[in-house]
Amino acid sequence: MSFGDPNNPYGQQPPQGQPGYGHPQQTPQGVPPQGYGYPQQPAQPYGAYPEQGAQPYGAYPQQPSGYGFPGGGPTVASMGRRFGARVIDGVAFTVIYIVLGLIGVAGSFSAASDCDPGSTTYDSCMNDATSDMMGSVGAVFGVLAVVGLLYEWLMTALVGGTLGKLAVGIRVIDAETGQKPGIGGAFIRWIIPMVGALACGIGQLLVYLSPFWDKSGRQQGWHDKAGKTMVIQRSNN
Repeated sequence: MSFGDPNNPYGQQPPQGQPGYGHPQQTPQGVPPQGYGYPQQPAQPYGAYPEQGAQPYGAYPQQPSGYGFPGGGPTVASMGRRFGARVIDGVAFTVIYIVLGLIGVAGSFSAASDCDPGSTTYDSCMNDATSDMMGSVGAVFGVLAVVGLLYEWLMTALVGGTLGKLAVGIRVIDAETGQKPGIGGAFIRWIIPMVGALACGIGQLLVYLSPFWDKSGRQQGWHDKAGKTMVIQRSNN
C-alpha cells in the first residue's frame, strides 16, 4: 500500500486543475486570469496625479463655457460700464435739448420784441409770440424724441451700440448668435424702457436696474431678455 505524499494523511492525490487543493486553477492559453468582483485597475503610484482629462469619481463632466459661442464666450459688460454709457448718452442729449430749446426760445423772444407796446394789437401780438415760442419748444422736443428713437434703435441694430456704449468699449449682441441684434431685437430692447417711462420713470429705472437680479451670469435686463440680446465688452481685436 502506497501512502504517496507523506504530508497527505489520506494518501490520495488531489484532482488536477481544481482550486482549493493546493494547485492553482488552470486557465486557457491566451486568456488572462479573472478575479472576483470588479476588474482590477492599474495601480497609481502614491501621490501621483491622475491623467490629464480624467474626471474624479462622482464628478460631473465640465460644461463648455461661452454661452454657445464658438471659441469661448464673450466677456459680459459690467454694470459700471453700462451706467457710464447711459451717462454719456444722457449728457449728450441734454446738451442738444438745451441748445435747440434756447434757439427756439430766442426766436420767439425776437418776435415778441417786434410787438409795439403802444399799439392796439400789442396783446394779440404777444399772444402770437408766446404761442410761437411754445410751438417751437414743442417741435424741438418732438424732433429730439424721434432722433432719440432712431439714435438708440438704429445704432444698436446696425452698429451694436450707441456712441456712449462705443465710448466705454461695450456693445449689444444677439444672445444666441453673437451677431448684431438686428432691427427687431433692437426695437424690442428700446421700447420696453420707454413704456416703463410712462409710469413716472419708475418702470424705466427698474428695467435698467434689472440686470442686477439676473442669475444667468449674462446680466441681462428685462429688455435684454425680451429682445434676446446681451451686452458684452468689446474685444481689442
